[in-house]
Amino acid sequence: MELTLKVPFEDAKTAEIVWNSMRVDPEPKRSGMTKQMRVEGSDLIVDFQCKETRTMRVSVNSFFDLLSLVVDTIDQFAI
Repeated sequence: MELTLKVPFEDAKTAEIVWNSMRVDPEPKRSGMTKQMRVEGSDLIVDFQCKETRTMRVSVNSFFDLLSLVVDTIDQFAI
């Protein structure tokens, strides 16, 4: 099972800040999930791969929780 997300930002600098903040939190090896992130222009591209639907759901939900936290922090500090 594979999923690719494209998360747009206002500019490339913001996308890089988000990427740098989120790349330090790898998926646990026991989950069977692989997640690769990259920045293309002002977009954050995230590729998820796993074998189980449940694992995909949990990983994507965790990603969006962390993404929300990072974006709120950026907004708070007006970066």
